[in-house]
Amino acid sequence: MSIQNPAAPWYYISNVMDIDSPALAVFPERVQQNILWAIQMTGTPERLRPHVKTHKSMEPAKLMMQAGITKFKCATIAETEMLAQCGAQDVLLAYQALGPKLARFIALVKKYPGTAFSCLCDNISAAQEQAKAFMMARLTIPVFIDLNVGMNRTGIEPGLPAIALAEFITGAKGIRLEGLHAYDGHLRDNDFETRKQKCDAAFSLIEEFKTDLAGKGISINKIIAGGSPTFSIHCYRQSIECSPGTFVYWDKGYADLCPEQPFLPAAILISRIISFPQMGRICLDLGHKSVAAENDISRRVFFPQAPHFKFVSQSEEHLVVEAGDNHDYRVGDVLYGLPYHICPTVALYEKVYTVEEGKVSGEWRTIARDRKITI
Repeated sequence: MSIQNPAAPWYYISNVMDIDSPALAVFPERVQQNILWAIQMTGTPERLRPHVKTHKSMEPAKLMMQAGITKFKCATIAETEMLAQCGAQDVLLAYQALGPKLARFIALVKKYPGTAFSCLCDNISAAQEQAKAFMMARLTIPVFIDLNVGMNRTGIEPGLPAIALAEFITGAKGIRLEGLHAYDGHLRDNDFETRKQKCDAAFSLIEEFKTDLAGKGISINKIIAGGSPTFSIHCYRQSIECSPGTFVYWDKGYADLCPEQPFLPAAILISRIISFPQMGRICLDLGHKSVAAENDISRRVFFPQAPHFKFVSQSEEHLVVEAGDNHDYRVGDVLYGLPYHICPTVALYEKVYTVEEGKVSGEWRTIARDRKITI
């Protein structure tokens, strides 16, 4: 059975033999459609603050800007600088900048005055360090209080300590309380109604905290909430900014988890058969270095034209699958794979190939996968 069938599903690449594998290809038309759908879900680009951790490239960011999106969210200094180089108006470093990262952040703010930068804070000690550093640099930087609404990774739980943090920020020099930030990435229920109930319950904690702050004379005008799994819920809350990221390329994991969201897979892995180690087994050149490997081996890549594959083992450069004794695959056959988790998969590639009208048309450099661009 030859995978390269000219009758071609969407991911078929007519000149795939020009590409060495493993490789990652993206489809700009699908990317643009996903951007439009994200805007339609919120009703306006003003309510979107996409996270750029998925694509880490300038071209998708510019496509979003062309669609009217002006605000972005990122997790690293490199992603922050990439956005500034694109001319983004408003960039949130969704990370608590401290130590050397704080110094780099200040350098970014000074180098790119055309971008309005902000960052997160979730404790008074960090706020003190940030305030001192920004004040010494003669800056006043907006900060968002990072709230823990159940993710239990970062953030401060709503309550008296969080109120004390808000009061400190409000009275400090060098920092300005810009709003609240809450990421509910722990909500991953397959049943949409269950996910919605849990999301609403988590968001009620934010609303109650906002009310508590108002009672202390502290007004909150901006709330940034959610990620991809809860985007289809938060998009109806008119008072908040939504920050999905995966929508731009989408992946098999979220396609399965969030069928209520309309996004199209816009990225495909290109792999080749390199060996037949045993009867019924084939080896592909798709190892740990080529696809995100944090999930169970059965949930790392999905081959749409070979859904029957059973995954046997994976190492740095190889993936062994059970294809069945009667298969007629050949060494050199191309297999196209949908990654379950696109974000860390993208980070494994220094560039992605763009495919238009069924042919490779160019490249997008994954510039922000590096830890440093210039600062």
